[in-house]
Amino acid sequence: MPGTSEDPPDNESGAVRRAVRTVAPAVVRSGREVVSAELALTVFRQMIRTRALEERSIKMSKSGEAYFWIGGPGEEAFNVCLGLQVHKGHGPAHDYLHLHYRNAGVMLAMGMPMIDHVRQLAMRATDPHSRGRNFVGHYAVKAWNVVPVTSVIEVQYAMAPGTALVQKRHGERHPDQAEGISVVVGGEAGTAEGDFETCLNWSTRPGQELPVLMAVTNNRWGISTDFQAVSAEQRIADRAAPYGIRAETVDGNDPVAVWNALDRAMRYCRRERKPFLLEAMVSRLHGHSSSSGAQREWGQADPLTAFEQRLVDGGAIDPAGVKGLWDEAKAEADAAVVAAMREPEPTREDVYRDSYAPSEVDAVYPNDYTGLPAAK
Repeated sequence: MPGTSEDPPDNESGAVRRAVRTVAPAVVRSGREVVSAELALTVFRQMIRTRALEERSIKMSKSGEAYFWIGGPGEEAFNVCLGLQVHKGHGPAHDYLHLHYRNAGVMLAMGMPMIDHVRQLAMRATDPHSRGRNFVGHYAVKAWNVVPVTSVIEVQYAMAPGTALVQKRHGERHPDQAEGISVVVGGEAGTAEGDFETCLNWSTRPGQELPVLMAVTNNRWGISTDFQAVSAEQRIADRAAPYGIRAETVDGNDPVAVWNALDRAMRYCRRERKPFLLEAMVSRLHGHSSSSGAQREWGQADPLTAFEQRLVDGGAIDPAGVKGLWDEAKAEADAAVVAAMREPEPTREDVYRDSYAPSEVDAVYPNDYTGLPAAK
């Protein structure tokens, strides 16, 4: 079916499903990889929540409730598995996250309520990430070490060695707090930027290696440019070889494979205090963004429907249970939109709020600082 701007069909009414087991399995397998059935269902539920939020967000952009949408439909397996494995907290003893604008699933899995995503999408003054002054998906959560997401492509790769250096030094002084790593995520197109090479270089200086997990979600498209048209490499993971970095390429549409690949990579970074490059081959189900119409790309593999079918066929869940999860997620997303649209928009006075902190130069340049909110 060709790409179209029509809304996608409900996932729960798509494929014919059948249950071939009468006893719920203890584990879910993918080749040699395995996760518990309980964990598989947790991942599945979070993938559904992420997809429901993304699809509702696309509708917001089409209806005029939002000005711009960009997100990660097709990347739910990777994002959810990453979010569930992060050591969440504040400070160098915990993981730092340098994300990009397709990581809603990471944040939802970590515990972010849907409404905080919608508030940024609708540009509400209540947006906790940017007070309604940034694009959707540009998260910033100090309490979780989520470094502010930027629209400038791939600069996060140059930033990650900085937090990793702090973590390594902190671990040397406090050996009981030496497991924090810096996780940086970006797309394959941005690996052509110098910032990606900077991360490879600064993470591998002899004797000064850093605990950086470099994740590349490869959907094979840089806006409208085919990856094969701009890169002689078949795999981004091959870029690790000249630097002596351990690397792996994983099927990013397979939650079981992704979970175990992330587990291996994160354990290595935590234990060895060295970098790891993980490439996840993912799908892009709705085009680049609303600027391209967010059309549904029907020829792309859908990780959510494939995992759903596997769980149903394996007896981990039945069709009624699937429908219940979808109904719950869609209701949550709808409620978040209704609530957020009732909240106030930023004012022109909000433009400079929280942009500057008091300093000694205020006396020299008094007009350059407008004061913190509490000072007004």
